[in-house]
Amino acid sequence: MYMTAKEAAAKWSVSDRRIRVLCSGGKIAGAYQEGRGWKIPIDAEKPADGRFKSKESILAQIDRKKRELDGRRALTEGELERLNEEFAVEYTYNSDAIEGNALTLRETDLVLRGFTIEQKALKDHMEAVGHKEAFDCVRALAKEKAPLTERVIRQIHYLVLADKKDDRGVYRRVPVRIMGAYHEPVQPNQIEGKMERLLLDYAASEEHIVTRLARFHIEFEGIHPFIDGNGRTGRLLVNLELMKAGYPPIDVKFTDRVAYFNAFEEYHVKHSLSAMESLLAGYLNARLDSYLKILQD
Repeated sequence: MYMTAKEAAAKWSVSDRRIRVLCSGGKIAGAYQEGRGWKIPIDAEKPADGRFKSKESILAQIDRKKRELDGRRALTEGELERLNEEFAVEYTYNSDAIEGNALTLRETDLVLRGFTIEQKALKDHMEAVGHKEAFDCVRALAKEKAPLTERVIRQIHYLVLADKKDDRGVYRRVPVRIMGAYHEPVQPNQIEGKMERLLLDYAASEEHIVTRLARFHIEFEGIHPFIDGNGRTGRLLVNLELMKAGYPPIDVKFTDRVAYFNAFEEYHVKHSLSAMESLLAGYLNARLDSYLKILQD
C-alpha cells in the first residue's frame, strides 16, 4: 500500500515540497517516482529532519546502527531473499536509468519477470536483465566473502554488458572522453597498472568503509576501464563491498543523478571527497533504518 506525497505531507505535518525533497534524496525507505509524482509506503516512518545539525555525525550514526543491526536476530534466508528481490528491481531501474536506459520502474519490473515492452529498444531490455544477473552474482560473491580482484570486476562487467558481446569483461583498447566532464579517463595502455594500484590502495586503506568506497568509486570511474558499463559496474562493486561487510546494499537514485555526477567533479576539480561520501552515507544510513525497522516488527 502506498500514499502520495500530498497524503504523506498531511500525515507528517510538513509541506508537499519537503516530502518531494526527502524522496529525491532517498530519505524515505521504499519511496519511488511514478511519472511526476511519488509513491510512498503507507507504513513509512517520517525521517529525522537533517536540515538541523546533528550532534552525531552521519558516519557515527552508521556505525551505531550497524552495531545495533548486528545485535538483532539475523534475517532468515527467505526474508533476505524477499528484500533483495524487491530491492533488485528498483536498483536495476535506477542504475540503468542513470546511464540512459528508457525503461520505467514498472517496465523494468515486467522485463525482469520475462515480459517484452513494445516500443522499447532491445538494448534496454538486455541492460535490465544483465544488471539483475550481475546483482545476483554480486550477492553470491558477497556471501562467499570473495576478495575484490580484477577477475571479479571483469566477471561482474561481463554480466552487466549483456548487449555488447565483444566488449564484455574486456578492458577498452581505445581512448575515451566523458562528455562535459572535467576529468579525462586514462589511456588504454595505463589501465592495467592503474587498476592494480587502485585495488592495492583500497585493500591497504584503514578509512571508514563509506570513505573508502567513495574514494574507490570515484577513482574506478576515473580510470574508466571498460568501453561501456563502467557506472553500473562501479555501483555494483560498491554494493559488493558493503554486503561483504554486513551492510545492506544501497541504490543511487536516478533523481539524484545531478548531485551524483557533481560529486565526481568536486573530487576531480576541488580534490574534495565530501560530496560523494555524503551521498553514499545518506543512502546507507536510510537503508540501515529500513532494516532495523523490519527487525523491530
